[in-house]
Amino acid sequence: MSIDPSQFKELNVTDTCVIWNVLSSRLLYMAANAAGCSFCCTNFVHYECLHKPRKTYTSEDVELQNRLKEAIQDGKFRSYHLDLEDLQEVDILQKRKNLGKGELASIAFAKKTNQAFLTDDVKARKLAEEVMTRQFVQTTPHLVGWLFFVSFLGDGDLKSIVDEHQKHNRPLAQYFKEMYNKALDYRSKLNLY
Repeated sequence: MSIDPSQFKELNVTDTCVIWNVLSSRLLYMAANAAGCSFCCTNFVHYECLHKPRKTYTSEDVELQNRLKEAIQDGKFRSYHLDLEDLQEVDILQKRKNLGKGELASIAFAKKTNQAFLTDDVKARKLAEEVMTRQFVQTTPHLVGWLFFVSFLGDGDLKSIVDEHQKHNRPLAQYFKEMYNKALDYRSKLNLY
């Protein structure tokens, strides 16, 4: 999938991994909010993030859960109920490709509400691209690239975002750097014309 960092849908339904990836850097999350991005999830994803029992908890997990609770309390991250009929959407269930309930519920809700589906799961992204308009399927690195493109993040912010993301044991640092470079490339090409 070729990502255009000059375009990004601000209204996003997220899955669990995206919540952790976006909240892994306070600077990234603050810049996204300042740029007008809105994040929500289904009640099932909310359950996965904050209430589903885990075998182990790391200090990083606890910190990210606290950040999510703070975002919910501030009214900046909402969760929504999904009707049973939404989950039974034949298109999604026939093509589910062993996806978890969180991803399926997120795709169904994003499609129903005409919002973008923000995911960092490759299988979920592929399924969403089959059942939704491709431009409505986005990733956290895409968000990072767009924030640099529209100057809500500056050149000096990349290191801080990557360092904090890695500190929380999140896996996307390489893709953040790639999207930063792609955003700079797009911006320089626009300035040439």
